[in-house]
Amino acid sequence: MTSFAPLSGFIGGALIGLSAVFLMLTIGRIAGVSSIVRTAVIPGEPSGRSWRLAFVAGLPLGAILTTAVGLKDWSSVGFAASLPIMVIAGFIAGVGSTIGSGCTSGHAICGLARFSPRSIIATAIFITTAMATVFLTRHLA
Repeated sequence: MTSFAPLSGFIGGALIGLSAVFLMLTIGRIAGVSSIVRTAVIPGEPSGRSWRLAFVAGLPLGAILTTAVGLKDWSSVGFAASLPIMVIAGFIAGVGSTIGSGCTSGHAICGLARFSPRSIIATAIFITTAMATVFLTRHLA
């Protein structure tokens, strides 16, 4: 079961928002993680690859940093699914973010802040799908 931690959620959300604003103000780019990862790892335009690779490398640093300073113990975190299932799920999520022209970070964080109609619709679909998935897996499976 998960625990309710509003302060941690507030701080984490504020840091994500600040980092999105920082990226937009410094280099004029939207912090859409799926697009950043895709353009960092797929050969193509080499322009901007260094900041994209630094962005991707920085994603796990929060967990590593909180562990190093003793703020979080990740040893109890486990995954209910096997590695092949997680790889398939990741592939499906990647395909979905490509078809949807972005992921939750691009649409829900940056798109909603810009009042993008496309992002409002995409975020509504993300949330509805997440609620249906939780309901199906927790109550019907």
